[in-house]
Amino acid sequence: MLRVLTLSTLFPNIRQPTFGVFVESQTLALAARPGVEVRVINPIPMPPFPLNLHERYRALRDLPREENWKGLRVARPPMRVVPGLSGRFNPGLLAQAARGVLRQWREEGFDFDLIDAQFFYPDGPAAAQLGAEFDVPISIKARGADVHYWGSRRGCRERILEAAAQAGGLLAVSKSLSRDMAAMGMDPEKIAVHYTGCDLERFCLQDRVAAKAQLGVTGPLVVSLGALIPRKGHALVIEAMAELPGVTLLVAGAGPDHARLAALISARKLETRVRLLGSLPHAQLPPILAAADVMALASESEGLANAWIEAMACGTPVVTPDVDGAPEAIDRPAAGRLLQERTPAAIATAIRSILADPPTPAAVRACAERFTWQRNALQLQQHLERVAEAQPRRPPELFAAPHATLGT
Repeated sequence: MLRVLTLSTLFPNIRQPTFGVFVESQTLALAARPGVEVRVINPIPMPPFPLNLHERYRALRDLPREENWKGLRVARPPMRVVPGLSGRFNPGLLAQAARGVLRQWREEGFDFDLIDAQFFYPDGPAAAQLGAEFDVPISIKARGADVHYWGSRRGCRERILEAAAQAGGLLAVSKSLSRDMAAMGMDPEKIAVHYTGCDLERFCLQDRVAAKAQLGVTGPLVVSLGALIPRKGHALVIEAMAELPGVTLLVAGAGPDHARLAALISARKLETRVRLLGSLPHAQLPPILAAADVMALASESEGLANAWIEAMACGTPVVTPDVDGAPEAIDRPAAGRLLQERTPAAIATAIRSILADPPTPAAVRACAERFTWQRNALQLQQHLERVAEAQPRRPPELFAAPHATLGT
């Protein structure tokens, strides 16, 4: 039996049901594998009073400290943070939040074989600290912004590289990201590419005309998915709509850019053709993607976006900049268009070209069929088994004495 302790700051909860849903899908698929037991620690950032009264945190204050989440045992200890100030200290704060849960679970008999960190920062350095304390190996997965953003920040980059050096294995969501990790100074021999998965039964072909009718849309439809933050480039797609008369744009996602994007829609007089849908449950996305003629995501950076794969699984080609892992997903003409320029004009040109000569939905769907959660889980299990077997552990009787003083 492989016993995996998954450590992830990205994981859904009842208040944020779509937050880190890709980590949830991967973890559920791994837990369904024979010979694997998984438990999850999902620390919840919580600032001190009175900052915890802010609406961003208020809704999270009543989350259960531990629960059964879709068959997974998930602990959600509060992680003390100071918004905007504690970034470089977050690994230590995360480890402090998780330490008590690890002690409790080990005392209950969950003698985990390794810690699997699902985001490189702060999860990776925190896993490194806890791995050393609890004498277990660690694996760390890089997803994109965790390396590109935090890896460029002084005080964080050093912690990332130290954690990578300690890890028994590293995962990257794309070949491009694995190259970036090696360029930072990580050992390329440790890095394996671990592509995302997709629920190909849920994200599937549907009658496009009927799906559009359900949304109240006639004519060409473009959909954009992702958090409303500058890096995702939603403003660029909205600007492109001014060059595409008769085309409707639906934007699914929530975030701090909502007011700015709403103002842009109004300024460009696009209120009748561009809608901000807000955050939607993951289960509501398939019919929206299946209704679209194009999925446009103008991200500045992406490891390998799940939204690309889910759109293609629904038969919808993708328009996105030629960045990071995009060429590995959009790897043939039927999959969509890769932008050489991240501008509204380039986006409009690419969308126009697809609308003029669309690939068949079946051909687009075929581009996504190599991305399954079953394959993802098998590869993850094999990777974690290698990491666990490569680092011999001390016998329990030797570890018992210092156990009580961990963290002091």
